[in-house]
Amino acid sequence: MAIDLGGFDGLVVSPGVPINRHPIAARAREAGVPLIGDIELFAQARAALPPHRVVGITGTNGKSTTTALVHHICETAGLPALMGGNIGVPILSRDPLQPNPKGSGVYVLELSSYQIDLTTSLDCDVAVLLNITPDHLDRYLDFADYAASKARLFQLQSKASVAVIATEDDPSRAIAAHVNHRLVRVASTEITDQSRWPSLQGPHNAQNAAAAIAVARALNIADAVIEAALETYPGLPHRMERVAERDGVLFVNDSKATNPTSTAPALAAYPAVHWILGGQAKTDELDACAPWFGHVRAAYTIGEAGTLFQKLLGPHMKVEDCEMLCEAVKRAAAAAAPGETVLLSPACASFDQFRDYEARGDAFRAAVGALK
Repeated sequence: MAIDLGGFDGLVVSPGVPINRHPIAARAREAGVPLIGDIELFAQARAALPPHRVVGITGTNGKSTTTALVHHICETAGLPALMGGNIGVPILSRDPLQPNPKGSGVYVLELSSYQIDLTTSLDCDVAVLLNITPDHLDRYLDFADYAASKARLFQLQSKASVAVIATEDDPSRAIAAHVNHRLVRVASTEITDQSRWPSLQGPHNAQNAAAAIAVARALNIADAVIEAALETYPGLPHRMERVAERDGVLFVNDSKATNPTSTAPALAAYPAVHWILGGQAKTDELDACAPWFGHVRAAYTIGEAGTLFQKLLGPHMKVEDCEMLCEAVKRAAAAAAPGETVLLSPACASFDQFRDYEARGDAFRAAVGALK
């Protein structure tokens, strides 16, 4: 049954709705009704909230870690803070922050491109861009269209706002070049010692930490507090998560790595790896991982991409096509020697075999726990 959209102020849709091809988008355009999401509802409610600041964090990779890290820094500083958006509990499901003598509250939002597409008035006090690499191209005309979605977060900012951009890839540098308010450029090379930060290892976490430090300074948090927070940050599940150590072999769950660019830092972080990868491929290449092929003792492929990845990796390393994750864990564990790492870092989406990357990571944990 068709619904008359006349008189609607807006249509609230889930970020998961593909508005580039869903019929609701065309119907809304015909009726002159805007499509909005939960982040736009939050933006419209801000005027009625107690004094606060908003940090919005986007990028292809590293959003969740950086969001959680900024939240942890705020809490370490004693600032009231809530984390939401594309991580954890949706921000509209949380009670608003209340006035606090230590300073105005901070809403720390992880923002996917889908969520940015569905907001028109979110003015982040601090907006962060970590990186842009090919992803979600089924939802955009092309890569440039995807990058333009990220750029909108900064176009929505007012003159008094701060933009923090990691200018380590061409699309991010292009966005930074068009920022006409306060801009803080950051890079992973600013971080020269991660040894005191056990949950922030690897070059990708150097970029995450550099961005989080810049955000914290924009919020006027003291460097000593920032350093203490970096040292105590506990990390997130499914992101280079140390699951177990058995007979000198480390097992690491990096199921959140759903594209080659997000897998590359995990390969870089461990010098001797038995690499479990595969699933629903987002690209037909593993070029971002190639610089670290020398760290891989053997690869174990799973899922739809198993055959493709076996062909890509075969000239460079030993590869076993295992199809199922539990089988890959058994073979990798049997082959690994003390001092080596069994790493699940799939470089793929999970939807061919699992509900989501979390279910895949949970299955990895269970398979490791079942080893004899």
